Amino acid sequence: MTPQPGMGLVAEHFDPDSAEDVQLLRKTVYRDKIVLLRGLDLDVAGFLALGRRLGTPEAYYEPAYHHPEHREVFVSSNVVEGGQRVGVPKTGRFWHSDYQFMPRPFDITLTSPRVVPERNRGTLFIDLAKTYEALSPELKKAVEGTTATHTVRRYFKIRPDDVFRPVCELLAEIDAKTPPVTMPTVYEHPHTGERVLYVSEGFTESVQGPDGRSRPELLRELLTATGQLDGAPGMVPVHLQTFEAGDVLVWDNRSLVHRAVHTDTPEPAVSWRVTVHDAVED
Repeated sequence: MTPQPGMGLVAEHFDPDSAEDVQLLRKTVYRDKIVLLRGLDLDVAGFLALGRRLGTPEAYYEPAYHHPEHREVFVSSNVVEGGQRVGVPKTGRFWHSDYQFMPRPFDITLTSPRVVPERNRGTLFIDLAKTYEALSPELKKAVEGTTATHTVRRYFKIRPDDVFRPVCELLAEIDAKTPPVTMPTVYEHPHTGERVLYVSEGFTESVQGPDGRSRPELLRELLTATGQLDGAPGMVPVHLQTFEAGDVLVWDNRSLVHRAVHTDTPEPAVSWRVTVHDAVED
């Protein structure tokens, strides 16, 4: 693998069985944020094996998203096969960091597009380390010492069995399975040392000041500054990453928020995802 600097880097001739290539991939992801491994065309077992070489995968907490052969592989699909649907359609249509509502942030995300629509395809990214750097001195001061609370409540997908359940009962179940988590609004990236503004339109419910009081106006300012609200220009450009079926897209889940681009037409779309904890320290 011979990478060159730049967000949205394309790497050719990557060998997933090479320890040297995997280590270089890890370093390149943290340096350049996104790496596209062109034309690997891994099967599901090989895709999961690559994830395991980069860290420790964990299965998504809702079984409906699991690949039938490997529960650690998350499936986004609008395709029905053999009369059955595998995975969940149109996932990630909002700005978020994967599993941001979990107590321990995941370091690296890998996706493998299997079926790609002709139109409206790709993934949008915003670098929240660069965004923090670009904040005004006043906004940096305002966010210092604050915490942010994240929850899956807003974008939990209703399951068929939930249709006639009372909302209060469903919310209680969501909070029991995935209780809201609170962490610093700005934290130090464990692998790069960068300061990251850890908020997202999809999962961040509130920001609290050092006194514990909610600061809704500050949260809105931060989401506006990062470009996560419709019409907000943001401090840094939004990056559109495109891909083809058989590619593998790898990114730094600690410093990026992303949003899937979905077509409104009934074109088939299928992708696999593995998200890992990376215990390797630089």
